[in-house]
Amino acid sequence: MTVSRRTAAAVAVAAVLGVGGGVAASAASASPGTAPPAQTSPGEIWKRTELFFGTGKPDGTEVTDKEFAAFSEREITPAFPDGFTRLDGSGQWRGGTGAIVREHTHVIVLLYPFANHDAEREIEEVRADYKKEFHQESVLRSDSVEKVSF
Repeated sequence: MTVSRRTAAAVAVAAVLGVGGGVAASAASASPGTAPPAQTSPGEIWKRTELFFGTGKPDGTEVTDKEFAAFSEREITPAFPDGFTRLDGSGQWRGGTGAIVREHTHVIVLLYPFANHDAEREIEEVRADYKKEFHQESVLRSDSVEKVSF
């Protein structure tokens, strides 16, 4: 059986739109080089924010794990009581003076529904509080959209 370009295009559109079955599905499986119909993964679209908390202080000391845990308990947990993930790592960045700064980093990963209208304010308060308390130049923020399923 030969599949025309028009049929192959219709199969591809049907796969993207989640429409399948019948002749289109048969044509897709019969034609070499045509991608199989897309599978829809479970879940809802949520926002994802990652916050990168550096631990190097201007005086040369570091924010200790105990200090960060206390900050997290006092600031992050009340702002995001449904949960978050803390990852620890090391990184580097160019500071305002132009010098390369290498430091231990805590990354907080937040996932929250679009309907959470308080999240934006809470995130910015956490960032501001950390910068003020530990004399930080910045707290990096990265935002994306994810499909989430529990």
